Amino acid sequence: MLITTDRLVLRRFRLEDAAALAAYRSIPEVARYQSWSAPYSLDKARYSVQTMVASDPAMPGWFQYAVELAADATLIGDVGVNLADNLMQAEIGYTLRPDHQGHGYATEAVRAVLDHLFRARHLHRVSAECDARNVRSARLLERVGFTREGLRRQHTWMKHEWTDDLLYGLLAAEWPPPTRSG
Repeated sequence: MLITTDRLVLRRFRLEDAAALAAYRSIPEVARYQSWSAPYSLDKARYSVQTMVASDPAMPGWFQYAVELAADATLIGDVGVNLADNLMQAEIGYTLRPDHQGHGYATEAVRAVLDHLFRARHLHRVSAECDARNVRSARLLERVGFTREGLRRQHTWMKHEWTDDLLYGLLAAEWPPPTRSG
């Protein structure tokens, strides 16, 4: 299971990725809008990676792609795909180390996974949701072609507070999105 772009390799997680996963998931700004809390222990990372290694991208449930730089194989984040039971739709999520944000890597990784899901796997729909305060994530979703479909007010109880969730959807018929000129 390998997806490549000009600058990235998206691959299956390996057991030796646990320390790098623990490191970037332990950064408070990375964990802020995610379901886990920082610090993210090495034991928890080892368990997570073992689960990721055992998952099958063709079966319902979550599959996490490790995102690494093609130039030097540095693990910089992950993209998760939650395939629905009907095998025709999925949810997508992503995490990127802060020192690699702002360089287009997350956009590139998400586009590559979406392209795989729509062209190779022939999915009908991909959805995503994010904390409404996570403006950068919402912008990324819109940049790659997602349509904002809704807002669930005070929907999620996470880290001792109610949060609003933005809902996004992208249909196969909308992929790839038209390119912007200028």
